[in-house]
Order: sequence, then structure tokens, then C-alpha cells
Amino acid sequence: MNLAAAAVLLLHVLCVHLLLTRIEAFCSGGSTTRSRSRVFSSSIIPPPPAGTEWDLSLRSPCKLNLFLRILGRRPTGYHDLASLFQAISLSDFMHFTKLPPSATRDELTCSDTSLAVDGSNLVVKALNLMRTKTGREAYFKVHLDKYVPMQAGLGGGSGNAATAMYAFNTLCDYPGSNEDLKLWSGDIGSDITFFFSSGTAYCTGRGEIVQPLPALPEWEQTTVHVFKPSEGLSTALVFKALKLDQTSKIHPESLLDCFETKGALISADEGRLVNDLEPPAFECAPLLAQIKAELMQESKYAGVMMSGSGTSIYTLAKKGTGKIESIDKVLQKFPTLRHFECEFVNKEDCVKTWF
Repeated sequence: MNLAAAAVLLLHVLCVHLLLTRIEAFCSGGSTTRSRSRVFSSSIIPPPPAGTEWDLSLRSPCKLNLFLRILGRRPTGYHDLASLFQAISLSDFMHFTKLPPSATRDELTCSDTSLAVDGSNLVVKALNLMRTKTGREAYFKVHLDKYVPMQAGLGGGSGNAATAMYAFNTLCDYPGSNEDLKLWSGDIGSDITFFFSSGTAYCTGRGEIVQPLPALPEWEQTTVHVFKPSEGLSTALVFKALKLDQTSKIHPESLLDCFETKGALISADEGRLVNDLEPPAFECAPLLAQIKAELMQESKYAGVMMSGSGTSIYTLAKKGTGKIESIDKVLQKFPTLRHFECEFVNKEDCVKTWF
């Protein structure tokens, strides 16, 4: 073998090794760099479980609220909100295969054994909804690889439901349009509709009225650091503690205009990360206020805010400017805190494209 051929072979081996290392990090929930951090690529999907011929494997992303204003309470108990949602690359992974025509129920398994896989799971509810709406009696075997933390305010379960609806629609040859999926998804959850948008959307009503938006300025240059304590909070508990007379006075349209014209990084620097659910969540779980204060002191990033009803707290940074030492210092102070490094993701607002 001549020298040039040997060099090519060595380069190939190194590339394969790097790819396998990245996949191993996904599957184990670990990192290729720091033991307390997970780095989620926007291009690699871990291999599906062996033993089944899977028809479709999909990324199931979650979301951030870049701002969240609570505008009032309805007589039904639901609240009217205005929020800018952004999909991020922190993702679960879902694998689907169509069961034989004789099947009468879906088969759902999950890597997280604490998660119910019966009819109470949003994935099963989503598949039931699609059968009802389309009239197609198709049943599926589904495996969910869970990476997105639960009770985090990241909409991981809603993303799973949306991914299941997309998979059903795709494997049944598109009986529903993208607008149909948006309309139908509101029957089982408020946040699900967002995932049928472009990945950036202004959401109003209960969250089910979705206005897809173009990607924000410099979205590809934005790194997101998500921090999740072991403590969780129920959305109902946070809303119960909410005091509407103590919410932000900044008009949501003003916040939206800032993000659309200046992007997330500058908007965060200008104090536009606003979440009306932070005060009640911090009242219910004082540890969250401590984590936010520590991040604001140590990270020096563009703003620090809780997402949704918590309990995850995130910071934004321009790619390549992260301070690893600051992050590690925060993680050392809060030993149960998990750190996820990710990025914004966007797609076409179209029935045949997914994240």
C-alpha cells in the first residue's frame, strides 16, 4: 500500500470512530467532552432497537419559550397566553413500524421505564386521534428513546405526540394536510400544534393558535444551554400560584417585534426574555430561583430564563463563545443539575418535512 492510500484509509477509520463515539454519546445520554453535559447534533439519529424492521425513524424535538406572557384567565379555568416558541435540537428519538392488518392496538415501548406506555401516554392518544380523524384503522409498533427531561417546561411529551401524528400521516400516505394536523392536534394538547409549524412560531389562545414565523435572525449562530434540576413541577400547581396582577406589563407584540427584527441573542441582552410563570414557579420551588441567580452571576450569557412552567432554566450564547469553566462551576454547586447543550432547529411549514 502506498503512502497516499494509507493516509486515506487512516482518515476513513478516524471518521468512523468519531461517528460511533457520537452515537454512543446519544444512546448513553453522555457527552463526548464533559461527563455532565450532553451535546445533541442536528444530524445524527442513534440506531433503532434491534429485532424489528422499522419503517420510519424520527427525531422528536422539544421547545423553548423565548417569552411567555399570561394575559388572563378564562371562565373554564384555562389561561390565555402569548408566547414565542422555538424548537431546539434537544430531542427524543422515535421509531415506527406498521403492524399487520389483524392488529387491534398499538404497541408502545420506551427506554425510560418510569413513563407509562398505556392509553394515558400522549403518543397512544395521538395515534387514536389520527385513526378517528382519518378513518384509517392502522396500528403501530412504536419505540421511544427518551432524552428530553420530563416536567421541564420543554414540551417533550407534546413533541412526542406531534411526531406520532406525523409518522401516522406519512406511513398512511398523507390522509391529512399540515393544516389538518394543526387543527386536530388541539384536541389532545395545547403545545402539540406548534410542532407542525416551521420551528419558530407565535402562539396565542391556550397555545393552540399558531402563527408560523421565519427563522429568527442569526438563529444558526445561537447556542442554548439548558439546565434541569431533579425537582419537577406540575403545570397546574404553577398556574394555581400565579397572580395575574403581578405579571409583566410589556406587550407581547412589542416582545415579538424585538425578536423578529434583532434575533434571540440581542433580544435577550435587552431584557426581552420574559416569563410570567417564573415568580409562581420560584415560589413553589425556591431552588429554581437559586439556580437562576447563580447562572446570571457565573454564565455572563445573553439572559437567563425558565422555559414554560419549569423546571428547566436556559441561557443563550453565540456559538463559540461559551465559557465551560462557568458552566462547570454551576454544576458543581448544584450536584443534581443536568446540563444540555443544543441549538435552534427549523424546518419547512409543510406536511412532508420534519425536524
